[in-house]
Amino acid sequence: MVVLVVGLLLIVGSALWFVLTGNTGVRYSADTDDTVPMWFRWIPVLAGVALVRLVSFPAAAITTTERQPRLEAGVLLALAVLFAVTLRLAGGGEPAHTLLKALLLLAVPAAMFWSLRRKGTAWRLAGGQLDAWRHWAPVIPVAAWGLLSYASPWAMPSSDFATTVDLVTLVLALVVGFLVNSLLEEVFYRRWLQSRWEAIIGRWPAIVLASLLWAAWHIAIQSSGDLPADLASTFVNQGILGLFLGYLWSKYRMMWPIVAVHGAVNAVPILLPLL
Repeated sequence: MVVLVVGLLLIVGSALWFVLTGNTGVRYSADTDDTVPMWFRWIPVLAGVALVRLVSFPAAAITTTERQPRLEAGVLLALAVLFAVTLRLAGGGEPAHTLLKALLLLAVPAAMFWSLRRKGTAWRLAGGQLDAWRHWAPVIPVAAWGLLSYASPWAMPSSDFATTVDLVTLVLALVVGFLVNSLLEEVFYRRWLQSRWEAIIGRWPAIVLASLLWAAWHIAIQSSGDLPADLASTFVNQGILGLFLGYLWSKYRMMWPIVAVHGAVNAVPILLPLL
């Protein structure tokens, strides 16, 4: 409960700080200093969360054993903090961004899981078959979020990147970006970190915790030099989006909805000018 209350206070407090200062604009991309009103992120997310709630099922199982994964959860939490701190110290650029992700968000967790599985003490998500309705139900909130995010008055701005590079460069950028950003981040922050913390502190506290940790690393690539302002900006931007991603994962326990949303955030603004 403490994690949930503190986390929500950070998000709400950040939003209030923006409102009271009269500047509700947040950076929407590391590739530009331009901003959009924070509501542009909030409205699609709130609609998506509401639809996930409406398209309801019994809570998805979280674990196949009674053992709480405290060791794994603690290590993953430490890695998330270390990634955010070291990336900011490294300046947020390449190759540090990709190398640190590969090491801290993939290699170290994978080594830990491998070691624990050899010992027979690894924690695992519950399995099970999904009926057709549960499998396709996320289409509704994901599609609504997408329409509001990119085909509404609150649409996020498009990028001119696709019009400045050749086709091969564009395809490589999209594929590498999808693997390094969308897929890897969702595996680490939602499937690995959030799931284990859910088993310990519950659904919404874990969603909020994972969302804030995911938001925090974006300071390194969207920094203005003012740490408190950067934290507030990421909490009301990526932090809010993280709540939607976390709820999708917690509700349905399927990777495709969260990877689709995260992939759209990175790719749709680039592809829109080509349509």
